[in-house]
Amino acid sequence: MRGVILYGAPASGKDTVTAALHQLHSQYQQFRRLKVGRGRTTGYRMSTDADLATLRASGGVVWENRRYGSVYVIDAPGLRQQLHRQIPVVHVGQVDAVDAVRLAFPDVRWTVVALTCPRDVAERRIVERQTGDSAERLRVWDETETVPTADLTIDTSRSSPDVAAGLVDQAVRHSQAAAG
Repeated sequence: MRGVILYGAPASGKDTVTAALHQLHSQYQQFRRLKVGRGRTTGYRMSTDADLATLRASGGVVWENRRYGSVYVIDAPGLRQQLHRQIPVVHVGQVDAVDAVRLAFPDVRWTVVALTCPRDVAERRIVERQTGDSAERLRVWDETETVPTADLTIDTSRSSPDVAAGLVDQAVRHSQAAAG
């Protein structure tokens, strides 16, 4: 089994690169994290506090974080199911999240891709989204660490989404060939 972890700060291009990957090969599919809270619903599986409590009690939470007034969760049952059907593309912005996913699924060949862009580019992208929380997203951008275990780093201000997707696909295929 294979998976992709796209690591990056807000507005680094995770959604855009994932869409280009899916266009390149339909086997790449964004892993839709669970979300409890307000705001954007696209790209998430909306859940409730009660369902999240049940998932926590069962040990089904791989990674959980709070941002923008919501809780975001990578759940083991959902990710396991997707791994058997597709190549999930998991979006994260914390180094510990990369480690948690790898630890929870050690038999999966994970390709970790760090997406970056200059702060002024991120700021423009954030403002264009009109989410109403630009200052908080920029603060998170400033706090996002560099991931030391990336297999590939792409500056999305210098690479088109199609080029970035091609580089990710090439890295995934190379890791598969090296394993096999």
